[in-house]
Amino acid sequence: MKDFSGRVALVTGGASGIGYGLVQNFLEQGMKVVVVDWKDEHLREVRQALGGRRDVHFVRADVGDREQVRSAAAEAVRVFGKIHVLCNNAGVSGGGDAEDPDFEAWDRALRINFGGVVNGVKIITPLILSHGEGGHIVNTSSMAGVVPLPLPGLGAYMTSKFAVRGFTESLRLSLAPRGIGVSCLCPGATRTRIMDIREGTNESQRQMVEALLASSMDPVELGAMVVEGIRENAPYIFTHAEFRDEVAELHRALEEAFPRGQNVPPARQAFEDHRRQLTARLRALSVKD
Repeated sequence: MKDFSGRVALVTGGASGIGYGLVQNFLEQGMKVVVVDWKDEHLREVRQALGGRRDVHFVRADVGDREQVRSAAAEAVRVFGKIHVLCNNAGVSGGGDAEDPDFEAWDRALRINFGGVVNGVKIITPLILSHGEGGHIVNTSSMAGVVPLPLPGLGAYMTSKFAVRGFTESLRLSLAPRGIGVSCLCPGATRTRIMDIREGTNESQRQMVEALLASSMDPVELGAMVVEGIRENAPYIFTHAEFRDEVAELHRALEEAFPRGQNVPPARQAFEDHRRQLTARLRALSVKD
């Protein structure tokens, strides 16, 4: 999607951090924006900051609740007529480690971080398709959905962000023939309220996290990268260069893990060749401007 002016974006988690950075960039591009957030305090702050603008509308909703997402989407259409860009950005940290016997915090993290993305896509994508003017969907994963994050209490967070990444890959292939772009946003350290120092962090880790928080990326700078990613219909929007070498090492490790000298049956090879070619064709399809 090249032209943003006059179009409508809906941003979940839009009243703070990365979400608010996206909102500010979309407004700068001449868009109308629906800010969806769960916390009244955050919504009040953004209302005051934006000074009663008529090109922004605020909705309180829990993205993990499907009926609340339906209501937010209906309100967006009622106020601005259409939705062109959907940013499924709302998220929470924590949730516990993979072996933690507690289910409540784990379920909450998965319900919001992954379930909220699924709810947004399944409820709002039909609305984007209905007006026939094209559009774009950005799902916020994390670098924690690409590389390990060995800090205490973040097993559910990592799991949810890996799930968002896989879901977004599938969504991009599904919507490509219909002219809708899809991107997976994988930010590193950004100044957001989701970042904190986890209980159980040792002193050395605490000092490193404090230094990280002090040097985190400005959400407005990150939002500008998302705008460019939408323009280019980028499958992935990576915003933090410090991960490049680690991702390259990870991919080399994956390659080395495959068996060598294996005789692959011709039928099996033919199927995978066909799948690979189909995937390449879908990824190459253009989107509506």
